[in-house]
Amino acid sequence: MWKRTAAAVTTSILILGCSADKPHDYGQERPPVGELDKRDKGLQSKDVVQASDQMAQDLLADRELNASHERWLMVVDHIENRTTDRGFDMDIFLERLRVNLAKYGKGRVQLVENKAKLRELQSHELDHERDTPAAPPVARARMQPDFGLYGRIMELPNRGTSYYLCEFTVTDMRTGAQVWTNAYEVKVAR
Repeated sequence: MWKRTAAAVTTSILILGCSADKPHDYGQERPPVGELDKRDKGLQSKDVVQASDQMAQDLLADRELNASHERWLMVVDHIENRTTDRGFDMDIFLERLRVNLAKYGKGRVQLVENKAKLRELQSHELDHERDTPAAPPVARARMQPDFGLYGRIMELPNRGTSYYLCEFTVTDMRTGAQVWTNAYEVKVAR
């Protein structure tokens, strides 16, 4: 009798415990960023993750970068949005790539702050004793980047799908030579 009662209580606890399965609910509310969501169309988080991971791996495996005896000083610019959706900020692709380069490129790539952002930070945070309202803040010399990283996203829209070409390029700032370029391609439902 006692064993039957204990088994019934244990079964009840298991049933009640599984009825409020929070991890399952969370998984439904917050699907992984590396997966497509069938409710969405166009470029998705999976494309951002795959493109930035693929580009970081390719750039950090580049023979010229790895043969260099000095770290590449690199500034990250912007994405040129050549898609039909001009309201969407495509810089998210480049920002995730920048983060990947910072994480995995230590010793090979030194990221340099964009000049406009650096000046904005300096004007807000540095104390300048000799500044007047008419004179801009005097700051130390900025580290000069050797390379610039930028991107371009283009779209070929059709009736049911769109083809996207996400191109990423590193340019030598002294010579203008494009020292590395690669692309991520995807075709999605419209």
